[in-house]
Amino acid sequence: MSKARQHKLEDRVRVIVAETLEKRVKDPRLGFITITDVRMTPDLREASVFYTVFGDAKEQDETAAALESAKGLLRSEVGKQTGIKFTPSLAFFADAMPENARHVEELLRKAQQDDERVHLQAAQGTYAGDVDPYRHPREVDSEEV
Repeated sequence: MSKARQHKLEDRVRVIVAETLEKRVKDPRLGFITITDVRMTPDLREASVFYTVFGDAKEQDETAAALESAKGLLRSEVGKQTGIKFTPSLAFFADAMPENARHVEELLRKAQQDDERVHLQAAQGTYAGDVDPYRHPREVDSEEV
């Protein structure tokens, strides 16, 4: 099994699941969902489907329950549209990417504020010793000659 074929199939499964959820699954518990990624085992027997849900914890829990109940329909649709010998089993996982992205954005914002504070201190600072601490050769005074 080539990695290229595996990646193509992962992309195809992601599209099939997203379209099926949009067009065929009419579960009211299904929230505003985005299928972010699909990862398959090298033997193509299992597919991990990652998703995000816009909303609070209750909406996320209800969407997870709706996905579990629609798993059979989604798996049969994947089997029909891909035409591979063994239809992979589907497992759904809430993607932690939005939370991680928020955390990274917060860290970057804090680093930027710290940088601005350091630059301000540097602009207002003075030297601890001489402005030019390096030794220079003595200049010969015209009187000494």
